[in-house]
Amino acid sequence: MTALSILDLVRVTEETDARGALYNARDVAVHAEALGYRRIWVAEHHNMAGIASAATSVVIGHIAAGTKTIRVGAGGIMLPNHAPYVIAEQFGTLARLFPDRIDLGLGRAPGTDQLTLRALRRTPESAENFPQDVLEVQAFLAAAGPNQRIQAVPAAGTDVPLWILGSSNFGAMLAGELGLPYAFASHFAPELLIQALQIYRARFKPSEQLERPYTMVGVNVIAADTDAEARRLATTQQMSFTNIFRGARGLSQPPIDDIKTYWSPSEKVQAMRMLERSIIGSPDTVRAGIEALVAETGADELMIVSDVYDHQKRLRSFELIAEAGGIASPQT
Repeated sequence: MTALSILDLVRVTEETDARGALYNARDVAVHAEALGYRRIWVAEHHNMAGIASAATSVVIGHIAAGTKTIRVGAGGIMLPNHAPYVIAEQFGTLARLFPDRIDLGLGRAPGTDQLTLRALRRTPESAENFPQDVLEVQAFLAAAGPNQRIQAVPAAGTDVPLWILGSSNFGAMLAGELGLPYAFASHFAPELLIQALQIYRARFKPSEQLERPYTMVGVNVIAADTDAEARRLATTQQMSFTNIFRGARGLSQPPIDDIKTYWSPSEKVQAMRMLERSIIGSPDTVRAGIEALVAETGADELMIVSDVYDHQKRLRSFELIAEAGGIASPQT
């Protein structure tokens, strides 16, 4: 059985402020834990009014404190925005507070716009150091040597599991060379999915953390009792992607009856290219979609993005997805 996990975007909606979004994320985690999801991750995004997870490590602590067993982590930390030493300190601290429950997914994209990059003090060449930065984080999380003068306290010895995130072949090659698990962001960049997975598996070298390749595939899944209702709920995400192309990244909007009234034909083409891998529908439709995706990719785990506006309907979506994916029974 393929494991199911959740990537929570911590969406701020037109009816929910940032505080509400953060508590909704923790509520999703509580329900996900009961339903049998393996992990819940949040991602680092900056200067986006509709996403409340910029202080990613703080959000992870908030979610982990409200749950007991589900793994909680970053999907991911955009490492070039930070000193590796500081990230090791943060995630090592989380690992001390929540032993054997913290994941650290690392990406090299900025997660924001060019103006905000300057506010983050990020230099243009930061991304070029990504492979070395990953190794530095890993070293600071390992047990300190007897003559090691700089230690990440209290991180040293926590060995927080690292993941490499990617939407291109670069991350696949790096994850394979370092022997780390690989998560592909096909929930917004599906074009290179199959090629990247092939490269990762071909390049994989066993490491202390991982003996064999382990792949996670990000996928948008929106479930409801009927196909028609699921398609309506999906218009919230379709509008969000349309707004990206318009340069208007605002708050999450409630679903509408006819998406054709919102986007132009060219915007539809752009948005649907990014959302190509989405699975939207009733439990039967979702089950078939999940089975087809796993058969095509050989994924060990699926990272589910279910971008539904109404919180209760979002919880219901995750419940139906769990049933369709075989990790929860209707009585759970």
